[in-house]
Amino acid sequence: MLWIFMTAAAAPLQVARNALQRGLVGDAGPWGATLVRFLFGLPFSLAIFAIAATLAGRVAPSISPRFLLSVSLGAVAQMSATAALLVAMRRSGFAVATVMQQASLPLAAIGGWLLLGDALDAHAWIGIAVTSAGLTILSWPRREQMEGAGFGVLMGLASGAAFAVALNAYREAGRALEPAHPLYSATAAVCVAQTIQSLILVAALAVWRPGALRAVVQSWRQSLGAGFFGAAASACWFGALAMAPAGPVRAVGVIEAPIAAAAGRRLFKEKLSLRQLLGGALAAGGVALTALG
Repeated sequence: MLWIFMTAAAAPLQVARNALQRGLVGDAGPWGATLVRFLFGLPFSLAIFAIAATLAGRVAPSISPRFLLSVSLGAVAQMSATAALLVAMRRSGFAVATVMQQASLPLAAIGGWLLLGDALDAHAWIGIAVTSAGLTILSWPRREQMEGAGFGVLMGLASGAAFAVALNAYREAGRALEPAHPLYSATAAVCVAQTIQSLILVAALAVWRPGALRAVVQSWRQSLGAGFFGAAASACWFGALAMAPAGPVRAVGVIEAPIAAAAGRRLFKEKLSLRQLLGGALAAGGVALTALG
């Protein structure tokens, strides 16, 4: 059951990272803000890995081709999912993109079952289904927002599929390294993934958006905060994925939604509708069923 506590710990850490990243989007742009979570999180991830290695009695990980392939696939899939989500939001709006991206939950569970042999009992499958329904109700767009949203819907679904691939790839990476030491293998995977993502994004922004790189450097104090919370959240996510299938981990991770809603209400004066409250309650029930499974 440790994976449940790690997933629960990841949620508020991720909300804190997102809140700090939100302030960076204006100057650095969405890709500059995305770079922050990887580049400025890497030093903290390395520090967390050093602690985990000491506790596990390991000096350096024994890197295998299976680990490198899995973590590289996860890193690229995560960035591709972010790119598809940004396109979906631009073409169809935030609401449509958000509801389509929720496909990552059932797709992650099905992918883990088919490709990795993850066995889930009836409670877990029912919990995932209920949580998916709650997320759909929570983020379903208004009728006028759906008009002309065809391409954005496809890109939102593509984002959900890519996130599902990333979740299962990171789970496989953790299992390929040190199955007996999930926290050690998870933090090693975080370091490798963030290195790959940082290199790709720095190179891309240096060519196409050098101004975004300057903005990231100039806001280094705020970037360090986002990097720290992002690294801590990633360590918890990867640790949970090393111990449990991606579907249940993603489902329990939905507890991020009420935390984000509370933060949005307090920090940004955002309000929730009755439909959102009902959807949130249904998602919470699904999380409980998944955890019991």
